[in-house]
Amino acid sequence: MPAQPTDPATAADPDDDRITAIHQLVEQAQRHQSDLEKFLDLHTDDASIVNLAGRRVLGKTAIHDAMRQALQTPLADVITNANIDHIHFVRPDVAIVSCTKQVVDRRDETSRDALGPNPPSTTRLTYVAVEEHGRWRITAAQTTPIMAA
Repeated sequence: MPAQPTDPATAADPDDDRITAIHQLVEQAQRHQSDLEKFLDLHTDDASIVNLAGRRVLGKTAIHDAMRQALQTPLADVITNANIDHIHFVRPDVAIVSCTKQVVDRRDETSRDALGPNPPSTTRLTYVAVEEHGRWRITAAQTTPIMAA
């Protein structure tokens, strides 16, 4: 019987520990998306984030300031859930993590009107994760809306 192809993100091989660590990193980023300090700890000092609206934020200090401001607005009620679709190792210590992200908008109608149209309910999220001193962290994140057909 011929060997069945395997998904590199789930295959049993020496990469299992790295794959598990990356899954944990994405899960922690999701769990701590509203906990400023815990979320920031998952990122490198020079991290770059491009959010759903296309705003680019460079470095932990700027990410801290942007998140702190956003969490003080109704945007704190926009929650996301990411599912990993694929992990590609560029090098043993660098991975491109492709995700599908669901956006749940829990803002009330007044807040939605004040902040503009509803966000798309599904997006693509790409992380670049790096291993530093035995720990995986996010060094880049890009969220791209999926436009309705």
